[in-house]
Amino acid sequence: MATTRLTDVIIPEIYMSYQAVNSPEKTAVFTSGIVTRSGLLDSLAVDGGNTFNIPFWKDIESGIVPNLGTDNPADLAIANKLATAKQVGRAAYLNQWFSNADLTSELAGSDANRQVRNRFGSYWTKQWQKRLLATTVGIIASNKVNNSGDMVKDVASNSISGQSASTKFNRDAFTDAVYSMGDAASELGAMVVHSAVMAQMVKNDDIVYIPDSMGSLSVPTYMGVRVIVDDSATVTAGTTDGFKYNTLIFGQGVFGYGEGSPLYPVETKREALQGNGAGVEYIGERKTWLLHPFGFKDVGTPTGLSYSIAELATGANWERVVERKSVPFACLVTN
Repeated sequence: MATTRLTDVIIPEIYMSYQAVNSPEKTAVFTSGIVTRSGLLDSLAVDGGNTFNIPFWKDIESGIVPNLGTDNPADLAIANKLATAKQVGRAAYLNQWFSNADLTSELAGSDANRQVRNRFGSYWTKQWQKRLLATTVGIIASNKVNNSGDMVKDVASNSISGQSASTKFNRDAFTDAVYSMGDAASELGAMVVHSAVMAQMVKNDDIVYIPDSMGSLSVPTYMGVRVIVDDSATVTAGTTDGFKYNTLIFGQGVFGYGEGSPLYPVETKREALQGNGAGVEYIGERKTWLLHPFGFKDVGTPTGLSYSIAELATGANWERVVERKSVPFACLVTN
């Protein structure tokens, strides 16, 4: 007797097409321009290897003084040269599996694996965003140690008793954080805030809502900067009590993103003897991601082939290789 099973229902090409609807490229973080999908990073993620060198030309230094021309043929100008540097990125090889005992779905009157299929895309989108935000924690920690915190403005108090209007989100602190970019401050166009910070901004009547490109949604902005509310934004406990919130301010393309092609991106498995013969079905997905902050190189050694969330958030694993103004990113820390 023929029985329709999970392996009959999932056609990989159709299934993956469905999953693309929930891809990271549909998130507010991606559509804001913070992350740019890169053909180069796609190709690196596909070509094999787990670390990747991304060389680039450094800009011509403005401190180089131009030659002053003369009418003497013996005066020879000395040519300068462009300097190079490299970023180093690391791919993440991820997978996740769920299993469902046949009797569980039968007794529940609902197919658990169907729910898994429907929600897998959302799960991966959230994981992608967690990895991005963890990386910001790492590069902020690196910046404080290696670059005197020139990308960070911290006005937060470590105790509740020390909190005031000046330690909470305010215009002066935001302006200071943005202008850590100097005359390149205008490159910052989006910010990620925790809902607690957003509540403070709303109380201050600071938020201006503008229609999106389709004219169908209202996009919150602050001083012309798009506001993205995400409770994954970093919250840390003060050394005494209370909490400190990271507000992340980004420019266009501060993160590059590439996606590889696992040999079997979707796989199912059935174990007929499990459940004492009642049967168990498994469904799994694999992802290869290359998500890299511009201007940094990976200098750490992960426990495995890929960095964990905690390792991404470790400052010792990152090193900035460009000047401050070349990294369109700033962090504001407030209560």
